[in-house]
Amino acid sequence: MSDTGALRGRVQAEAPSSLDEVLVKVRRHRTHLSRLMNASDATRLVLGLLYLSRRAHAAPGTSVPTWSWLLSQPAGRDSGIRAAVGKCLAHWLPAPDVQGVDTGTRSLMPVPPQGSEGTLHALVQIIGSTQRVGPLLDQCLRDLSVDQAEGSHYFTPQDMTRLIVGAAVPRDGHRVLDPVCGSGGLLVESHRYVRDRVELDPTMSLQGKEQHVHTSQVARMNLAVRGITAHVFPPGDSLAEPELEPHDIILANLPFNQRDWVPEDKKERSVRRPAPPVPVDPRWPEEPPSPGSANSAWIQHIAHALAPAGRAAFLMADTVANSRLPVPRRLRERLLRDDLVECVIALPPRVFGHTQATACLWVLNRDKSARPGWGVLDRRRQVLFINARRAVEPVPESRARRLGDKNTALILTTLAAWRGLPENGAAATPYNDAAGWSRSCSTKEIADHEYSLMPTSYAVEPPGPTRDTRSRIEQLKLELADQFDRMGQLELQLLDILEEI
Repeated sequence: MSDTGALRGRVQAEAPSSLDEVLVKVRRHRTHLSRLMNASDATRLVLGLLYLSRRAHAAPGTSVPTWSWLLSQPAGRDSGIRAAVGKCLAHWLPAPDVQGVDTGTRSLMPVPPQGSEGTLHALVQIIGSTQRVGPLLDQCLRDLSVDQAEGSHYFTPQDMTRLIVGAAVPRDGHRVLDPVCGSGGLLVESHRYVRDRVELDPTMSLQGKEQHVHTSQVARMNLAVRGITAHVFPPGDSLAEPELEPHDIILANLPFNQRDWVPEDKKERSVRRPAPPVPVDPRWPEEPPSPGSANSAWIQHIAHALAPAGRAAFLMADTVANSRLPVPRRLRERLLRDDLVECVIALPPRVFGHTQATACLWVLNRDKSARPGWGVLDRRRQVLFINARRAVEPVPESRARRLGDKNTALILTTLAAWRGLPENGAAATPYNDAAGWSRSCSTKEIADHEYSLMPTSYAVEPPGPTRDTRSRIEQLKLELADQFDRMGQLELQLLDILEEI
C-alpha cells in the first residue's frame, strides 16, 4: 500500500480532462451516489475523496493506505473499493484532539453504500486526473449548501464572502475569527485576500468555531485541502462563553433571530434565584440580551471580542437596525455611544442564502481615526450608510439572484473612498454622498432618528412615484417585522408567568 513513483508517473501520464469535463463528471457521479444514500452524505463523501487526494500521501515503504494505493484499486463490483475508501478515510482524517472525544472527523464520514463500487472507482480516477481541486471543492460546497438549505443551514455564497472580507480589510499578521464558520468560507477568503496583496503565504492566525459537528468536519477538510493553516475548535456554542482573547478581525454570517440561545445551565440559574443587579457576563455589562432572540447577544459577543483597533463585519437581520423594541434600541444607542458602528449596508433580498429574510451587513470598528495603513480620513462619530437593496443581478439559467462581482466591487469602492483608503498604491478616491446609494451621517443625526441604523432611512432615492411606493412597502415590512418581534416578546413573558404559577 506504499506510495510508488511508477504509479504516480502512470497517473500523470494520462491525458488530463478539461476542468469543465471534470466538474460535470464529478457532479454526475455525486448525483448517482445520492440515489443510494442521503444527498448531503453523498456530497460529504466526495469531499472526503478530495481531502484524500491532497493529504493521503506517505513515504515509500510505509505500510499505510495512500491515495496512490486507492488509485490502483481495480474496477468491478467485487473490487473492494468501498473498503479501501473507508480504510483511507479512517487513517487520514484528523484525529480527535480533545480528551479523546471525536471532534467531527473520523467516525462522522458516511459509509459508502452497497452498489456504489463503480461510482466510487470512477470518482477516484476522475479526481486523480486533475491537479485543480479548488473548483471541485467549491462545486461540492455549493451542492452541499443546496442539500442542506431546507434546514436554513446554508453556506455563504462566494460574492458575499468577498464583500464581508473586503469590508473588514484583514492584514497580514492579523488574528481572524469566525464564530459561526460553517464550511470555513470566510476564513478561506481572508487567506486569499491577504495572500493576493502580500504575494506570499500569509502569517495571519485563522480561527473558526462551529456548533454543528458535521459542518465542523467539512470546515476542517475545506481548509486542509487548500493547504491553509487554521484552527477549527471542537464543535460547540460560541455564545456559551466570552472569547478568551481579543481578535483583530471578526467575520460572520450569523444565524438570524435565533431563539432559545441561552444555555440550559444558565436558564436554570435564572429561574431558581433572582438575577443580580449587574449582569456577571462582561459581554453585556448594562443589561442581558433578550432570551427570545440571539441577535443582540451576537452583536455584543462580537464587540466584546474585538482588539483595541479591531474590526468586524457580519450579516444581521433587518429588524435589529430599526426595531423600536427597547432591547435592540438600547443596544444601538450603546454602540453609537461607544462609536463602534462604522458602516451598515442594506443588501438585496434572497442573495445571501436560502431564506426570504432581508439583511444588512454591519461593520464595526474600534478605531475610526485616520492612521497609516488604514485611511487618511478621521471618521470618528460618523457612520456610512449604503443602500444596496437594488444591487442585484440574475443567476444565468436560474430563477435565483445574486449580488455579483460588479455590485460587490461598487460597495467596497464606496466604503474605501469614505475611509480615504488608497487602492493599489493610488491616491484615495474622494467620497461624496450619492442620492439613493450612500450617505455619511453623524452619530448626533442618527440619535435624532431614534438611533435607527437602517440604511434605507438615510440613503434615500430622489423623490418620485416609484420611490414613494418602494419606501411605503419597505416601511410596512419593517412595521410588520417589529410587530412579530413584539409578539415573540409577549409570548416569552407569558411563558415566564405560567412557569411561576
